[in-house]
Amino acid sequence: MFTNSIILVTGGSGSWGQELVKELLLHNPQRIIIFSRNEASQVKMNREINDPRLIFSIGDVRDLNALTKACEGVNYIFHLAALKHVPVCEEQPLEAWKTNVIGTQNVIEAAIANRVKKVINISTDKAADPVNFYGMTKAIGEKLIVYANLQNEETKFINVRGGNILGSNGSVLNIFIEQLKEKRKIGITDKKMIRFFMTPKSATELLLTAAKEGKGGETFILMMSQWKILDLAEVLIETYGTADTEIVETGIRPGEKLDEVFLSSIERDNSVVLNNQYLVVLPSTNIPTLKQAYASCPSVKMESYFSKNLLKSKAEIKQILTDEGFLSQKF
Repeated sequence: MFTNSIILVTGGSGSWGQELVKELLLHNPQRIIIFSRNEASQVKMNREINDPRLIFSIGDVRDLNALTKACEGVNYIFHLAALKHVPVCEEQPLEAWKTNVIGTQNVIEAAIANRVKKVINISTDKAADPVNFYGMTKAIGEKLIVYANLQNEETKFINVRGGNILGSNGSVLNIFIEQLKEKRKIGITDKKMIRFFMTPKSATELLLTAAKEGKGGETFILMMSQWKILDLAEVLIETYGTADTEIVETGIRPGEKLDEVFLSSIERDNSVVLNNQYLVVLPSTNIPTLKQAYASCPSVKMESYFSKNLLKSKAEIKQILTDEGFLSQKF
């Protein structure tokens, strides 16, 4: 579907964006436009990938005019740009609102104005039963994306709900490794904390699946693995630590909670299982023919997908980190 197409990736110079772009280049697009506001990241990305099909455009999703101009001739949009750090969004909610809500509405308007075929909006597990401002803005963004399908028939809008990507910018994995290098200790906000994790490969496959299978109005969710943060820390200490390496509990930060869920109990009733790998949440909003498109998919049986119900063992965590090359790094 991407052969000879023009693709725009907002936030494309970020870690997930770069993984996606590398994969998209294998699908023979005409060009890929990287739309982001980080000049340094764009320059670095251009040097590392060095492909003539990449076009770098400095811009902010808050700027509708710049975004609309960048979308001219575009066939597909992957919307990754966001303010995503929970404490930052708690402390500066207006800025999070401008980027995560207004920015998403700008993407919708720019896509409709330019008759884009499909828009894939990247959301987060924190949008399910949100308790922090980041999750709330992303939940609103999801609603806007669903509603956009009723505004026109040419452009299809689809949500993707992800978790923590191993090795991405700001990933707890990277933070722990840096702490071990610099301080010989790891700081954990609460030893009972559990989070969802995805590998970079599975995260990118999730986006491509949503782009291929999405009809417009759905939310695609990968059946992610769930880890105790304490188990992750102990695996890293076993690999990189010394006899005096310690774990320090620092206390939960504003907006954080101990357990995450990527599917709420309310959403369960409108969700189906796709290929035994993905959950697809169908909206309560009536979008013609959407439910019929998934009529052959089995419904979700679990009450809700809580992280403590689907935990990976410490040995499994170590194996995943080894397979992904994260335990082969040397200090």
